[in-house]
This record gives sequence, structure tokens and C-alpha cells, in this order.
Amino acid sequence: MNLLTLSDNIVISARNLTKTYRLFDGPGDRIKQFLSLGLRKYHSEFTALNDVSFDIRKGETVGVVGRNGSGKSTLLQLVCGILKPTSGSITVNGRVAALLELGAGFNPEFTGRENVYFQGALMGFSMAQMEERFEAIATFAGIGRFIDQPVRVYSSGMFVRLAFATVIHSDADILMVDEALAVGDESFQRKCFERIEEILDQKKMVIFFVSHNIRQIERICSQVFWLDQGSLRLGGKSNDVCNAYHNEIIKDVHAQQVERSGAYNCTASGEIDVIDISMSHADTSDCVDEVVMHGSAVVSIRFRCHIPVTSLDVIVGFHTADSVYVVSTSSSAVLGQSRDFEVGEHIVECTVPDMVLTPGVYYVRLAFLDGYRRNIWDGHRLHAFRVVADSAVNVMRMPQLSLVDIPFQWSFKDPMSVPKENFQV
Repeated sequence: MNLLTLSDNIVISARNLTKTYRLFDGPGDRIKQFLSLGLRKYHSEFTALNDVSFDIRKGETVGVVGRNGSGKSTLLQLVCGILKPTSGSITVNGRVAALLELGAGFNPEFTGRENVYFQGALMGFSMAQMEERFEAIATFAGIGRFIDQPVRVYSSGMFVRLAFATVIHSDADILMVDEALAVGDESFQRKCFERIEEILDQKKMVIFFVSHNIRQIERICSQVFWLDQGSLRLGGKSNDVCNAYHNEIIKDVHAQQVERSGAYNCTASGEIDVIDISMSHADTSDCVDEVVMHGSAVVSIRFRCHIPVTSLDVIVGFHTADSVYVVSTSSSAVLGQSRDFEVGEHIVECTVPDMVLTPGVYYVRLAFLDGYRRNIWDGHRLHAFRVVADSAVNVMRMPQLSLVDIPFQWSFKDPMSVPKENFQV
């Protein structure tokens, strides 16, 4: 890593950054390669990062997305100086604090307190400077009396809480986070993002953030890099890059569906078959994979009855990529009655006039129940679609960990104008 002087505005600059690894079939091949003096080749090469260039300016929060093996962690390690590039250059101006993987830099035999001071020393802080920060670090980590226990007895959640608390209070110029927040519980994640928002408001630090949680990336990052097989496929505004990345994922999901010849993730009695599921906007019949939050959507289901089915109830719902079911509706509950279907093909449409799901990727869940409430067809992860925020919506102001955006109404009143008996404690 070249610690050269950059312009006042640019903190990290990469030019034609490439990292190639040598892959050996066995330990003996390493010795042969060394003794051959480069005249013969006893290894294959794998390029983890290929010709990547970018500039990052002060106050920016940068997200990195991509599939497993796309080069995300390699990029972060190059920025931190853990790895040296095979070719190209990476120039960093400022102190780097990194939370790249659990356990990195912590001695399992040291107590939490001792590890905090040890990490501070590695970052160049004196004992007095760490003593000034220690109470804030311990409070943020929230592990109580375990702070004076060896970290080998910590759970993975306690470990990452202490590690994150240490680096977030390091007053670094650049903070590198690689999937670490996925381990903490909801309360700790909320605390982390509140702290990150404080940093963003103060524009004190560049944050380099790698995560498979695209909702997190969209929420906290001002720009995003999409890495694909080691190359920088797209870089730019967070919303634009995340939309493009999600659309690619959804296309792959649909392609896999076609490969399986329409076989859905379902259990079925054989009385009906689902032929196709699609989504469109209410004002057009064109199929879409993207719906604007609070916009309208229509889920169309084409199915075939092999025998006459009486009193059929159709249930449509939506769930997240990790199978958290959010909302569902029943045709008989809305219409007040169930329907009979003869042998043959039929189409049923479910209209969503107000898509209250928050931005992210969701899947359609579908079930058919007969008049005896017997489940004759039930499937999940059937049709992937993405909900995006309107351009006028400030995603940073949306509640953390919320899956629906219900249009609540707020008002602020003078306490003297409201009778005390209206309040109950």
C-alpha cells in the first residue's frame, strides 16, 4: 500500500489494481517452483482482482457488493495493506481501522480489557489515550463483566461487539467492515447503524462496507462498487448499482426456474398444477421484476385443474430472501366467498394497490386450499421481485429492520392542551 500524498479531497485511489494467486496441487510443487527459477511452471493462477480503478473522497461511505468469490474481501485487504497487489497501485491517505473477520488481532488468552488496550497499541495509541476511550468502548460493546474474562469464552456475538466497539472509537480516517455486522443481534445492529449515521453526519470518516445485505448497503452507502469475477462491473450511486445488481440476481433466479422446466418449490396433491406466476403494474400487462414502494402491483397466476375443485381458496403472500413471511391475503376473506373451478386452465389475479414493503428483494408465496381447508398446492420462493424506493424518499430516514412502511400520521401537541386523564402509565 502506497502512503503517498493525495489531493485534499481524495482519501483512497486505486489504479489498475490486480491481485493474482498461485494455486499449487501439493506442497512439493511449491519447492519445485522455487528450484525451477521460473523456467517451468508448477502452478495455475487465479486472478481474484483484475484491473480495478477508483477514487474515494472524504466523507463518502462506500459499499461493495458481489457474489461469493467476486473479490470483495481481497479488495478490502489490499486497501488495508494486508495484501500486496500483483500489479497496479493502491494509495491510501489516513489511518485505517479494519474489522475484516472475527478474531483477527485478538489474543484468545487475553481478557477483553487487555485486548482493547492491545488493539489500541497496534493502532498507535498510548495507554493514556486508550484509558480516555475505554469506558466508551466498554459501554458500546455492552458485554458487562465479561470485559475482564478471556475472550476465548466469548460467544461470536460478544466477540464482534467488542471488536466493532474498539475500531469504531479509534478516530480512524477509514473504517473497513467486512460482513461483521451480520453476527450481532438486532439491538446491537441498531446501535452500530446509529453510530455509523453519526459518523456520516459529521463526515469524519470514510467507511468501506462489504455485505450481502443489500438493504444495509442501500441505507448507509453513498456509492457502491459491484465486483463480478474480480472485475469492477459497475460503480456509482448506491440506488443505481444496487438496483442493477438485484436485477441480475432476479434474472438468474428466473433462469434457474426455466432450467427446472417450471418445477416450483412446492408440495402438491396432484389435483392442480401451477403453470406460471408473473407480476405487472396495475396499468399495464407487461411483466416486471421491480415495484416502487407504495406503488401498485398485480400478481397473476395461471394454473390447471386436473379434476373439478370446489370452494377453492387462493392465498398469496410475500416473504424475504431468508424466508421471513411478511404479508399474505386470502381470496375468500377479501371476496367473502370461495370459487369453484372446472377441469382446465384458469387465471387468477391478486392486485396490491399499495405496496407497503420496504426496499429489498422478496418472493411470492402461493397456496391453494379446497373447501375442507385441505392444502392441495403450497409453494414458496416462487417469483423473485424487488421493491425500490421512490426517488423522493430518504432511505436513511426509514426505520431500521422494518419490512413494511405503513403510512402513520404524526402530530406534536402542547402537553398543557391535553387533559391529564387522557394519559395512562
